[in-house]
Amino acid sequence: MKSSGIGGQAVIEGIMMRHGEEYAIAVRKPDQEIIVKKEAYKSIIKSKKIKALPIIRGFLAFFDSLIVGTKCLMYSSSFYEEEEDAKPLTKEQQSKQERQDKVIMYITMAISLVISIALFFVLPYFVASFLRRITNSETVITLAEAVIRLALFFAYITLISQMKDIQRVFMYHGAEHKCINCVEHGMDLNVDNVMKSSREHKRCGTSFLLFVMVISIIFFLFIRVPSPFLRVIVRLLLLPVIAGVSYEVIRFAGASESKVVDILSKPGMVLQRLTTKEPSADMVEVAITAVEEVFDWREYLEENFANKEDKDKEAP
Repeated sequence: MKSSGIGGQAVIEGIMMRHGEEYAIAVRKPDQEIIVKKEAYKSIIKSKKIKALPIIRGFLAFFDSLIVGTKCLMYSSSFYEEEEDAKPLTKEQQSKQERQDKVIMYITMAISLVISIALFFVLPYFVASFLRRITNSETVITLAEAVIRLALFFAYITLISQMKDIQRVFMYHGAEHKCINCVEHGMDLNVDNVMKSSREHKRCGTSFLLFVMVISIIFFLFIRVPSPFLRVIVRLLLLPVIAGVSYEVIRFAGASESKVVDILSKPGMVLQRLTTKEPSADMVEVAITAVEEVFDWREYLEENFANKEDKDKEAP
């Protein structure tokens, strides 16, 4: 396997694929046409030196992905909104609509962040704090908080995986992984090869979130403050650092063939069985369309697997 650097995200009836400074979103419209939109990947930070700093680059990448991902979700959902008696918009109306969509995007992102932090970090802390009535051990209380956090996370993943609409998103998520695995294992990018590729990948966002949960346990076990109020503040302040460390772990795991790394990545890969589903051939077509818009997989195979093919041909 050779890491390609391709990343992606499933959206409503489509997939976003990113490589380098570009990303493309391919969506299958209700009339079955595949429409593709390609844009430059603009980071919130322009300095290349800052973006190259370990830990910091991880948090920035997470924040950038959140912005682009929300934008792509809104774009894909626009094809499935009911528009009765829709009339063509003037340039002024289009400009106003774009500004409104941008505001809605940032509000949606902010609300999602607040809910996620409150549910997976603040709530477990307060629930575990009730144990102070029966024990003074900070280690026991912190471990209880970790168990509650992981339980909430697994329950959330399990619950949404049962929703019909989300299951289709997870099928596209599977198509995204299969495309990346197909290319990174040296196969031509076509429907047949993609369908037989794995739907699990070490660089998946699901694995990233699991690492966030696990790494937060380590941080909170060793970084302690006496004040209950400060404990909450410290947890919030450490989130960017935890996200940055988790990114570095995922980044390393995605490029490593180490058996130890494979073992450490296994829980995240298992969890992906909930967040990815086997896609249909038409979903794979959408994923391939998105990949080919931003990535020359033929050149990639030539550079990384040509010698292997030659050796295979020479082998007795």
